[in-house]
Amino acid sequence: MLIGLTKNSSASASLQHLVFYPTESRTSYPTIVALHGRGADYSDLPPFIKALNIPRVLVVAPRAPFTFMNGGFAWYGLQDEGIPSSDSFIPSLNRLRKFLKEIRGIYPVDDKRVLLLGFSQGTVMAYAAGLQEPNAFKGIVALSGYIPTRSGLSLELEDLSGLAVFISHGTDDELIPVRYGREAAKMLTQARADVLYREYSMGHQIIEETIVDLAKWMRLWVT
Repeated sequence: MLIGLTKNSSASASLQHLVFYPTESRTSYPTIVALHGRGADYSDLPPFIKALNIPRVLVVAPRAPFTFMNGGFAWYGLQDEGIPSSDSFIPSLNRLRKFLKEIRGIYPVDDKRVLLLGFSQGTVMAYAAGLQEPNAFKGIVALSGYIPTRSGLSLELEDLSGLAVFISHGTDDELIPVRYGREAAKMLTQARADVLYREYSMGHQIIEETIVDLAKWMRLWVT
């Protein structure tokens, strides 16, 4: 269970963030970095992660750098469907990658067991950061997102042996069509990542079935 809560400002790291510690005291922890979607903030995904009931994990939840409507935040603007605007996407990604390095020195992170978890825009950021340095991460949880292959980034899509990936997508997703999830699963499987792909009868969301399937998968790769 996650019990500790610390809010850090950008003075101590590149992104404002929340940190949740497990009940068990250890020198280092498997770590989940939770990347929220557009219009949300860093408080959005921790309750979902708590529902997974994964013991002995540290959770770090950064806040996206750009303000969005109704008090939310975004990682980037859109150029077109499936194409982030480089004006916001690249600076945001650079800031996230710096943050991912910083937390390894600030918090008791187990370097060999860091998992990127994202929803929607957060998934795009998880793919972008994780596929630029796949050896730095144990795995990626990609909920209702896509691999930004048309963003001009240099992504590792040749040999992803040792990288675990859980992909979830709704067959009725009206914001990011299900074909993006299927394309990602095919691409990563061809690159020899260990991929578990799940489709659900849902829209752009997370449902109980996702929680059940992800909890089983995560216990194999994180704890």
